[in-house]
Amino acid sequence: MARSKVIRREGFIAGCGPQVLMARAMHSDVSYDPGQYGWVFNIQQFTLHDGPGIRTMVFLNGCPLRCNWCSNPESQPSRPDLALNLNRCMGMSECDRCLKVCPTAAIIPAESGKVSLNRQLCNLCFECIPECPTGALHAFGSLRSVGEVMAAVEADGLFYARSGGGMTLSGGEPLIQGEFAVALLREAKRRRIDTAIETCGHVEWQVLQDAAELSDTVFFDIKCADPAKHKAFTGVDNTLIVANLRKLVTTFPQLSITVRTPLVPGFNDSAKDISEIIGLLRGMPAVTYEVLPYHRLGMPKYEYLGRTYLLGDATLDPATERALKELVSQYAASRGAQ
Repeated sequence: MARSKVIRREGFIAGCGPQVLMARAMHSDVSYDPGQYGWVFNIQQFTLHDGPGIRTMVFLNGCPLRCNWCSNPESQPSRPDLALNLNRCMGMSECDRCLKVCPTAAIIPAESGKVSLNRQLCNLCFECIPECPTGALHAFGSLRSVGEVMAAVEADGLFYARSGGGMTLSGGEPLIQGEFAVALLREAKRRRIDTAIETCGHVEWQVLQDAAELSDTVFFDIKCADPAKHKAFTGVDNTLIVANLRKLVTTFPQLSITVRTPLVPGFNDSAKDISEIIGLLRGMPAVTYEVLPYHRLGMPKYEYLGRTYLLGDATLDPATERALKELVSQYAASRGAQ
């Protein structure tokens, strides 16, 4: 790829600020090397539950699933979306800068005295973002280079050395941006940083294989054993997911693999559901299994994106959660006794 056609964040194209350049990249006006640049919506440091030791989580945009309970809805599109947090909006009496710069009149006054966003008119030009003094208007994601991401990851290198931690790629589904994800993993290994990935498994096998070869740990989601129910709640069935898990276990017998099931009310919160998943895992003695508690921490982001959280006020009964965790503990104990 010609150098002049590749985005260089260190030197923006003349006349383009970062938001404009990002918008042009989203609409294919500017090309970039996906092996060196990718869309990242968050880098979270000092995490403790997504791999050994103290870790830095790198969250990549894009996901092939549309889970009804998704806690990171901003991660689903492959490119950044525009968010509007009205809690930060100063109101029309104090500021109307976003209205003046919007080229499609997608931002309009609201009865509340603040602003409203017509997403049918919005063309994601992001011209409004630098005009918003409070960050009420912002993009979930930005184009980052491998070097930029690794600089953020290495900032906590001392903690990795002391705790056995490292970098974990998550999303969304990080392997949707396969070339970028693999490039990050390869660079981390070159710098002797422990690596982990979190995957939904609904990806091309070759990409998963390439990533696994560079990973010390893989967290693999199995949300449901029933293909029809899986499709009803996530938008896809689980055929590819289960096939990829089996290939992963067979191809990488020494790899640390943890299968995770996020407990979701009305979807997989019965003993039958969890027992069926355990049935899929029989014959995979090296695979660890755990269930994750249900939460609604991502609900505010649905409002910022103009979307509806489909599970509403649904909750998971604490007694049900305890019973399902006990079922998993019994499975782990029985496997250890074999």
